[in-house]
Order: sequence, then C-alpha cells, then structure tokens
Amino acid sequence: MNVYDFDGTIFYSDCSIGFALWCMKRKPKLWFTWFPRILKTLILYKQGKVKNYRLQREMFSYLTMIDDFDEQIERYWDKYESKISAWYLEQKREDDLIISASPSCIIEPIAKRLGIRFMATEFDREFGVFTHNLMYAREKAKYMIDQGFPVIDNFYSDSLVDTPIALCAEKAYMVKNRATTVVDWPNLDSETMKKVKEKIDTGWEIHLR
Repeated sequence: MNVYDFDGTIFYSDCSIGFALWCMKRKPKLWFTWFPRILKTLILYKQGKVKNYRLQREMFSYLTMIDDFDEQIERYWDKYESKISAWYLEQKREDDLIISASPSCIIEPIAKRLGIRFMATEFDREFGVFTHNLMYAREKAKYMIDQGFPVIDNFYSDSLVDTPIALCAEKAYMVKNRATTVVDWPNLDSETMKKVKEKIDTGWEIHLR
C-alpha cells in the first residue's frame, strides 16, 4: 500500500485555502464574516498565543457559511482536478491511501473521482467543530497504528512534519517543486530532528528547497 499526503504532494497547492478563495469570489459576504476572523487568528498564532488546532478550526469555519456546499465543491474540483500531479496519476493504484489535514468534505469528492481511499480531518460543517483529531503530523502515524499498522510500502509528502509517518514506511519520498519532483526522504541528523519536532509541536510546515 502506498500512502500520500495531499496538499503540495499530489495536488498543488492547498485545497482548503483554494476552496476558501473560490467561495469568497462567489460569496462576497465571507470578506466580512470570515476573513477578519481568520486574519486575527493567524496573527495570534504567529505570536504564539493560539495553537495550531485553533487556527485550523477558524480556517475551516468558512465551510459553515456555504449553503450550497455540495454544488460548489463539485464545481471547484471540475476546474482543479487537472492539478493532480502527473507523476501520481502514472503510478496510481487501487489500494492507495490519502491522509490529509484538509477537511474530509473537501477531500472526499476528489478521492472518489480518483477511485482511492482517504482519511482526512473530520469537521462538522453545521457546528464548526472537529469531530475527529486534526489529521496532522503525529496523527497520521497514530491513524495507521490504530488501523493495525498495515504495511506502508511507500509514503510521499512535501513536508518534514510528516516524518512520524515517514518513519513507519518501508520507503519514504519528499515531493518538491510545486508537487512535480519526487526525491528520497532526507536523512535527518539529531539537530534537524529537533527542529522538526519543534515545528510539529507548533504546527508549522517545514519544507526542503
């Protein structure tokens, strides 16, 4: 089984942000009801005053304000499905698994189109709360362990914060250059591992150039 991160890995760039921008163009009220809130939370997050899960909850909260969500998400993927990476489509298998921190309501339609399984962050669009842990960093590895630790042949991600699940795979790969280039996962020395842990704890992504 091959396991893939989604945003920045097999899709460029971030579908949660992309869909937010899509909705803002079609629902101008979001500029007044949602955008000021996420901007304030982002500033507090960068100041270390709020945790990553709070930032992500505010980020996803725009989903509670889209009354025609089912129509809009299908239209979004109609336009952006073509951004799925060519290298992935060439090697896609039926037993592939996507594990993404993006909301499952955004990931599910594209996973169905690709005909593959997925695990993503469960977010209640009615009440604006997580109904499952944010599927980020350690939570991806925990999910695989909870599933009985099935063998991961290959794991792919664009971020070193996914090191916990990369260590669970037989082979791991780093995806770079706008989800177009696949290289071996880097060997991380103790100092780099310390930095990765700090990034995981704070919720920041960490990428290779």
